[in-house]
Amino acid sequence: MPLELELSQSQEPDEIPYAIAKLVEVARLVTKAIAELPVLRAKLEKLMATKSIKSEDIRKTLCRNLAAEMQHLRNKLADTVQSARLPFCEADMPEMAAMSGKLAASLKAFNLMTPDYTKLCTILQTYLSKFPIQPGDDKSSGNVNGDNRHKASAAVIARLMNNVRMGYYPTDLTHIQHITRSISFPIGVTTNLFDPCCGCGLALRAMAQGNNCYAYGVELDEHRAEEAQSRLHRVGFGSYFHSHISHEAFHAMLLNPPYLNVITPGGGYARSEKRFLVDSIWHLMIGGLLVYIIPYYRLTSDICRVLCDNFTDISVWRFADDEFAKWKQIAVMGIRKKRDRWGFSPVCADTSGTDNDAEQQAAALSAQAEDIASIPLLDTIPDGRYPLPDTPKKMDLFKGAQFNINELADQLKQSKSFSKLFESKKLDTLNKRPLLPLNLGQIGLVGGSGLINGLVECDIPHIIKGRIIKEKRESTEDVTRGADGAIISATIRETVTNKMIFNVLTAAGFQSLL
Repeated sequence: MPLELELSQSQEPDEIPYAIAKLVEVARLVTKAIAELPVLRAKLEKLMATKSIKSEDIRKTLCRNLAAEMQHLRNKLADTVQSARLPFCEADMPEMAAMSGKLAASLKAFNLMTPDYTKLCTILQTYLSKFPIQPGDDKSSGNVNGDNRHKASAAVIARLMNNVRMGYYPTDLTHIQHITRSISFPIGVTTNLFDPCCGCGLALRAMAQGNNCYAYGVELDEHRAEEAQSRLHRVGFGSYFHSHISHEAFHAMLLNPPYLNVITPGGGYARSEKRFLVDSIWHLMIGGLLVYIIPYYRLTSDICRVLCDNFTDISVWRFADDEFAKWKQIAVMGIRKKRDRWGFSPVCADTSGTDNDAEQQAAALSAQAEDIASIPLLDTIPDGRYPLPDTPKKMDLFKGAQFNINELADQLKQSKSFSKLFESKKLDTLNKRPLLPLNLGQIGLVGGSGLINGLVECDIPHIIKGRIIKEKRESTEDVTRGADGAIISATIRETVTNKMIFNVLTAAGFQSLL
């Protein structure tokens, strides 16, 4: 009997892998459809046969509403089953991914007026039984359809969580060479390259080397960030999401985000690769190139929509077979464009009312990810496929989330305030000349202060050193004597004066001037 792990609503959300959470949603809707579709069909049959309703128009309206409800549930079920393909791919269950695609096509073609739904429900039950999760009873809630509790295969959980813990997936440098080969760098223009998850900086360094580029990266892990500093021009330490970086400042962006699920502030699930994409788009200038490296099963419909809304000339390339077998990676490349409608950001845009062209493009891109055989290998990408903008851009703002000495030193170099602060120190090294000739007393003060110490170049060269010493003198005043002449009282005053001494060494010998 396989080991099972129970997942309940009381568990912390970050304990559940994203793929399992999505499959739980699919299982719940399939379970709901099995229970509700036959009931709705029976109601429709009864309503069509009844004669108790006086108005025929009312009866037809009720039938139409009921049929529309059935059609909505059927279509939602088909779309949900179709969406299960990628989570099954992530769970390394290709047979279930293929089965989901076939079942979704069958559901879309299913005739809702079929009298008996027994065969449909049996097929759905068989499909549900092959899930790595199984619905369980929750008697405390009175629900036996598994809406609140599910059981997941511990083996699948362990495999997915192991991938999450690994987190760091450095890009193979051979594939970076193919990507770099496909980029046409402008002649005579220094371009800015950016990697929000630069790791040790190897990939971005390989792309920038020999192409007249400034390479900028951000890395969460401190040790990898320190290593990246030896390879890139600027590295921000800490979380990219808390960094401060100029918008539309980069000609190209290499984005290979962590393949993790994260928890949004509202408690829901969001994929890291989507969050990185949505937040980093604005750093690319219009016409800039995105190189987006993710596993093919992460190219979901919502990510495809973000890409199609913000990029043009999108192409998808598959990593070579050996590398693809390890991480299932693809490279999505595209040129940033202005938003077609209203200029909304991908974070806040409501895409429900956008045009059909973008929806069709996103659907086609998503379908391409599901058909791995149709994706060309990356080594077949043409040379110079994507030209970068020939507009130079100064980096006005680039600060990581965490303090590091090298980044601080670079910021201080650019700070005008610090330049002005330390400019006063230059006065000590400058040659100074008085506005008017000095009198004898002033010459004495200047000499005593040490400002004219050293060799004096003149007709009779000599070395002079001046200094000031303190000299104490005592004097007795107001003396009172007695009849016998003895001193009864006296006032003793102590005077401290500054005595100036010049020691002069000449050819004739040493002299001390007081």
